Amino acid sequence: MSTTYFRGFLCALGALLFALPAWANTRVELTGEAVQGGIIIGATEPGTKVILNGEPLMVSERGNFLFAFDRDHKGTAHLDVEYPDDERESLSIDVATREYDVQRIEGVASKYVSPSAEQLAQIARDRELKRTARPTDTAHDWFAEDFIWPVKGTITGTFGLQRYFNGEPRRPHYGVDVAAPTGTPVAAPAPGIVRLAEPELYFEGGAIFLDHGHGMISVMMHLSRVDVEVGQQVAQGDIIGAVGATGRVTGPHLDWRMYWRRAHVDPALLVGDMPAPKPLQRPNANP
Repeated sequence: MSTTYFRGFLCALGALLFALPAWANTRVELTGEAVQGGIIIGATEPGTKVILNGEPLMVSERGNFLFAFDRDHKGTAHLDVEYPDDERESLSIDVATREYDVQRIEGVASKYVSPSAEQLAQIARDRELKRTARPTDTAHDWFAEDFIWPVKGTITGTFGLQRYFNGEPRRPHYGVDVAAPTGTPVAAPAPGIVRLAEPELYFEGGAIFLDHGHGMISVMMHLSRVDVEVGQQVAQGDIIGAVGATGRVTGPHLDWRMYWRRAHVDPALLVGDMPAPKPLQRPNANP
């Protein structure tokens, strides 16, 4: 995983973003990238209070917490920490901006570009279903564990893309698209609790919401099969569904998205580069 350490300095992708000399002897360790779409995992003493931009963060019994920055985050983030012995620290974090590519996709069915009144009603029902499935601050801190790619394949869409469907601008792409054949198993990238398991949402097709704790969720979309049910707890690597071409797609792939509270965040920052495919094994040439 690509990491950034706040130990007197912060490095992201090998480049120095800004110095933090005031935190050289801090009792908090932060790992992640202070960029738009970035996810920061914190570790400190149990019982510590942590506040981000005036909003309290949950700190687990093990002292883990997290926060993240939306795709379009602007400006500085402020972190205030109060330890159990009443010592306090504050930090201002300059969040780096990113440049996002433009992706033009043709051949999208017209019903997904200009839905009818009936289809708009279904979209509204789906929106409410997804809203109620979004977790708040579940106490588990599974987010602090290493993540894995839920499926391996060719990345065909990256986080933050500005998309055009059939020439018409649409909302940015908030996930990572991985092309793979229909039926390819999809694994849980980290432990979690299933909050939504729907076989047929309008845009998303088959979809799963997996709660990793403290307001962070993974969303798996366009599934051909949903193998879990709401309330089920899964371990990392458990098969939760299969790649498909359901919903608004032009071919089979997995769209993996992540959210923290109200922020759209980049799952690729948790797992790093896609592993290279293993070379084919040649059969023995013995006569």
